[in-house]
Amino acid sequence: MAITAAASRLGTEAFSDAPRIELRPNATKEEIETVIRAVYRQVLGNDYLMKSERLVSGESLLRDRNISVREFVRYVAKSELYKSKFFYNNFQTRFIELNYKHLLGRAPYDESEVVYHLDLYHEKGYDAEIDSYIDSVEYQTNFGDSIVPYYRGFATQPGQKTVGFNRMFQLYRGYANSDRAQAAGNASRLARDVAPQKALGNAVGQGDRVYRIEVTSLRGQGYPKLRRSSNVFIVPYERLSEKMQQIHRQGGKIVSINPA
Repeated sequence: MAITAAASRLGTEAFSDAPRIELRPNATKEEIETVIRAVYRQVLGNDYLMKSERLVSGESLLRDRNISVREFVRYVAKSELYKSKFFYNNFQTRFIELNYKHLLGRAPYDESEVVYHLDLYHEKGYDAEIDSYIDSVEYQTNFGDSIVPYYRGFATQPGQKTVGFNRMFQLYRGYANSDRAQAAGNASRLARDVAPQKALGNAVGQGDRVYRIEVTSLRGQGYPKLRRSSNVFIVPYERLSEKMQQIHRQGGKIVSINPA
């Protein structure tokens, strides 16, 4: 269905009207290939995929029914291909936004969701970050083992917050546009918008929301090599990802992230 005039201009009908792509037990070879292409398009954010980049082993496992669609989605999201396109060269907040978009089909609802995933990645690593979306109740409820994830943020659905509708348009810039070709580059699209003050409509400066980062094992200028004590940094939400990257470049370990 057409959503709004603005939605039409962005080309969301390609997603809102399209049938959900599912791998059925009696699927033909052509239908399996359709599923594979759909997973690549969704998980890789409509980015161009060269023949040499295709994940041949994962595709074979799916064709032979040794893994489900959900496990193929996991395979793609944990691949070096996905990391090279969205992880290595992006700010971490942008990476989390894209994980929500690619794996759950929506935008983050609020700041707490982004901070949760920042903390999860730094505590448990990349694989745990990806697993947290794919193993979630939300993923299982909407996609199960057989349905290719799709952009749910364009339509109101049970259990989905209305605020996600507007935020999804900030992550989606048209059917023909890829997530690596947008003008804003590797910066977060929602850093300001997910702050609680804006969501509630309060007239508060964006710098009023700050976080306390506790860090150990820092090295570099001003930090002796044998220093093991904790350091604490107070940073605004907009600089949270930048500061965390700086800490890791200096060899620091983030112990906790909490609202200040």
